[in-house]
Amino acid sequence: MMKNIAENLKTHPAVFAVGHEYQIMVPVKADCIMFADIGGERFYDSSNGINRSDPPVHRITVPMEKLDNAGGYILGYRKMINRKTYFPELEDEVLVEYDFKPVKGDKINIYHISDAHTAIDAPVRAGKYFGKDLNLLVLNGDIHNHSNTIENLDIEYEIASQITEGSIPCVYSRGNHDLRGVCAEALSEYMPNYRGLSYYTIRIGKIWAILLECGEDKIDENEEYGGTVDFHRFRLNETELLKKVIENADNEYNADGVEYKLVISHIPFSKRRVPPFDIEEEIFTDWCKLLSEKIKPHLMLIGHLHQCRVSYPGDEAYDNFGQPCPMVIGSMPFKRESGEKGFAGCAISLENGVANVTFNDDSGKIFGSESVKL
Repeated sequence: MMKNIAENLKTHPAVFAVGHEYQIMVPVKADCIMFADIGGERFYDSSNGINRSDPPVHRITVPMEKLDNAGGYILGYRKMINRKTYFPELEDEVLVEYDFKPVKGDKINIYHISDAHTAIDAPVRAGKYFGKDLNLLVLNGDIHNHSNTIENLDIEYEIASQITEGSIPCVYSRGNHDLRGVCAEALSEYMPNYRGLSYYTIRIGKIWAILLECGEDKIDENEEYGGTVDFHRFRLNETELLKKVIENADNEYNADGVEYKLVISHIPFSKRRVPPFDIEEEIFTDWCKLLSEKIKPHLMLIGHLHQCRVSYPGDEAYDNFGQPCPMVIGSMPFKRESGEKGFAGCAISLENGVANVTFNDDSGKIFGSESVKL
């Protein structure tokens, strides 16, 4: 049975891994101040020392090691009655206790969801493949269909809430559909980020990962965007991130304890696409070269194509710019004959230098499985 959600919370928290920290995030129904108590120490959602009371989603940043060692946290909030200049009025504290299971051990179970396109029930059913043995949930873009409303941005939290119940780490990467609509400019506030950026590296257990975001899928000048995007410069900045990561390799992918190096991207940037999607081939070739020659990742996790399959370097269909490693394409929304929405995602078990990949759908059907030597 799913744990009850506190009255003024829309969902259970999602605990996102970002760099060497966690961002405990939860959308709310009412103005409140919020904190997480870890081992008797409180961490508030604050802005330069001022506890925030009016964001639609709260973000509490905590040291990864501290939460891992504690094995749980208490989420607390006080509903705001009147934030007067002096003597503001708040309701009493509401405290909710959550267990937390860090990523550790020799076997790591990851579930990958992308391209849910506003569906919730089917991706959740598929995403419960590992049950209580899940270690990490990856939400890899286009979970909602567009960012025209704040309610659409809640869909990631609904899915994470039902699968993890606030107790299992998550990773979030943006897709191209997420970048459309009046609320898209609020994504950095509503979703995890590293110092405001949506691309960054993560160290969690034996995994080191880098999020690379391709942005929109056509040139910035395409009339579909009406002058609202600047992704060419954004992608160039990601190239600079890759170079900085390589310069700092001993503290990144070559750090002690790293056994698995992952690349997470919604769009498969090693694949040449047909017009008008044939963009940034020079930049994407640079990314593949830097990854292949320097970082040498073990596995890429990809969405966008609405397929379930594994691609290897040299694959004529997917390796046009120098695919650096095996690539798992792990999301397939579909409709059944009844018209009901179905969804297939991807379960990945990392163990002893092998990724055991299983593609399953929300009815329990297995579409295929493959062992990928890393």
